[in-house]
Amino acid sequence: MTETAVEGDVRDTPLAEALGERYLAYAMSTIVSRSLPDVRDGLKPVHRRLLYAMQQLKLDPKGGFKKCARVVGDVIGKYHPHGDVAVYDAMVRLAQDFAVRYPLVEGQGNFGNIDGDNAAAMRYTEARLTAVATALMEGLDEDAVDFNPTYDGTEEEPAVMPAAFPNLLANGASGIAVGMATSIPPHNAGEICDALIHLIDHPDCSVDDLVMRLPGPDFPTGGVLVETRDAVLEAYRTGRGSFRLRGRWEMEKLSHGLYHIIVTEIPYQVQKSKLIEKVAELLEAKKLPLLADIRDESTDKVRIVLEPRNRTVDAETLMEQLFRQTDLEVRVPLNMNVLDAESVPRVMTLKEVLRAFLDHRHVVLIRRSNHRLAKIEKRLEVLEGFLKAYLNLDEVIRIIRSEDEPKPVLMATFDLTEMQAEAILNMRLRSLRKLEEMEIKGEHATLSEERAGLKALLADEGMRWSRIATEVQAVKAAFGGDDDLGRRRTELGDAPSAVIVPIEAFIEREDITVILSEKGWIRAAKGHADNPDDFKFKDGDQLKAAVHTQTTEKLLFFATNGRFFTIGGDKFPRGRGHGEPLRLSIDLPNDAEIVSIFPYRPGGRLLVASTGGHGFLVKTDEVLAQTRAGKQILNLGDGEQAAFCLPVEGDAVAIVGQNRKLLVFKVDEIPEMTRGRGVILQKYRDGGVSDILIFTLADGLSWKMGERTRTETNLMPWLGKRATVGRMPPNGFPRSNKFL
Repeated sequence: MTETAVEGDVRDTPLAEALGERYLAYAMSTIVSRSLPDVRDGLKPVHRRLLYAMQQLKLDPKGGFKKCARVVGDVIGKYHPHGDVAVYDAMVRLAQDFAVRYPLVEGQGNFGNIDGDNAAAMRYTEARLTAVATALMEGLDEDAVDFNPTYDGTEEEPAVMPAAFPNLLANGASGIAVGMATSIPPHNAGEICDALIHLIDHPDCSVDDLVMRLPGPDFPTGGVLVETRDAVLEAYRTGRGSFRLRGRWEMEKLSHGLYHIIVTEIPYQVQKSKLIEKVAELLEAKKLPLLADIRDESTDKVRIVLEPRNRTVDAETLMEQLFRQTDLEVRVPLNMNVLDAESVPRVMTLKEVLRAFLDHRHVVLIRRSNHRLAKIEKRLEVLEGFLKAYLNLDEVIRIIRSEDEPKPVLMATFDLTEMQAEAILNMRLRSLRKLEEMEIKGEHATLSEERAGLKALLADEGMRWSRIATEVQAVKAAFGGDDDLGRRRTELGDAPSAVIVPIEAFIEREDITVILSEKGWIRAAKGHADNPDDFKFKDGDQLKAAVHTQTTEKLLFFATNGRFFTIGGDKFPRGRGHGEPLRLSIDLPNDAEIVSIFPYRPGGRLLVASTGGHGFLVKTDEVLAQTRAGKQILNLGDGEQAAFCLPVEGDAVAIVGQNRKLLVFKVDEIPEMTRGRGVILQKYRDGGVSDILIFTLADGLSWKMGERTRTETNLMPWLGKRATVGRMPPNGFPRSNKFL
């Protein structure tokens, strides 16, 4: 090479510009020729070349199988210059009925399974096309689509398939290109056809109208779609979104109230073996307290057995926990980023995808009709020449026998075209019989009628769309019927509410009696014990409170310092001993004591009051404490202590002071607060509160008189306003100034 030539080929280019040009070329190649499907046939180049190579090998559904290695060899040798492993993997996926909703390849041999096991090597497996694949390629030999040269220029391959089957939505697609990706879940072919027919009949319809007929994805592995309708509509309107998919499960009842949960369908593209491994890891880490065991009893059908911890475990709660922590619930993305008819990548809405498919079918119909029309015209021309020959058969024979160049003589004598003359010269002698003449006349009439129909079709757009609608109906009848292939597999469920699984759900429910002694020792006895004599205490100690509750409930403790403490029913020491000091569970100061203990009831109200006669109402939800330190609710004045905490189960309050004055007033007069000192309940000159009772005014006020109970129904003398003094109680009121 001369120095001048070298200098002429060298250009000074900035590195960023040179890299940008080359990377852009690579990016476009990845987008157009590898990762994104065509909106018209839903295929990527590798899939299109696989199907075309199999068609060329005559692997139709009614024919025999051929080794996959033969197919892969043809694909990489003629059409797709990539690695054989990548091509075989693509072929295997087209044959997996758990990966593709409508398989395009029928496999024979080991093509992998839902556990994630790989297919056998290509030299062992065999394959042929399915009916769906043949529908995709119907019309390839009728000039339905353009053909492009292959990579080496020696052969041709289709630029797109004629696609009588709506493959893009039916089988979905996924791929990652440079700077963009696509993810389209599979749908039901029958529902797609319904939407297509509606779009043909109503071109101006909305996406909402289409979604009424195409309500959501339909996955090959079934499952339950639990997405809100608004979210589904928004995804199809914009071409972007996601769908929440759960596995399908059912309860299998056993004896003695026991049961198992059987998972019969798992979400799309979730490997069963990895799902079970994940659950087993969570079990080992003790993150699934409601689950005792999991085992796989699957055959050709999925059957995963979940064994709950005990019979009291709620199945819904257990499954909700599994949905949150495992791939029994997944989100399937929707990103309808595809190549349009001009090979331009863009995100399409549902209506745009369906319209692009119909427009492609319209183009295919016109091209096939023109191709057929040209064939008919050519055949009719030949038939007309035959008919002329039959009318002048003797003269035709004479010219052929006597003339050295019979073709021009025939053309001149009978006004024939070159094609007609050539056909007459190539006619076999056996065709000269009378029967053959009648067949030619019949064929001519039939083809003439077909030609008229095709011309009418090409001249009338409405007739063409009617033909396309008929074709779509035929596709629905073939692939969207009420059979295993066409029936919807994914159930359209309701979107689950935002369920918060309470921690109590992870605890075995059991009746207990919480026993608190005067010296602050606490324990839980099994069952609801009613006889205090059965409770054993240390010497010098005795019962302070015994509360019937359950291990799944929370207990509230109100102390003399005005703080509430919360302890779960499962946290108390069990057994036959004396328990343990309460101060080990809560940070109760040494100078404070427990005033009352009772189970937490959501939505309830409490009256809290101090020895000085101040108090207020507070909701039980406000007093729940999250830490050992408790929650300060009642603020105290000098010399005061918190002394009363009563559930509000009535409409009136009876309060008696140490000065033996009784006052009755309505509960409504006490304000509801979340924290504070409260208001004056009863006015005193000296002393404070002796006792408080909440009761129903219509039932009267009752108090203990020895072994019997007295009820005073005429309370008008003591009925007054809050913060007044009150009057001396009725005769017979206990000298202890206590109601109970």
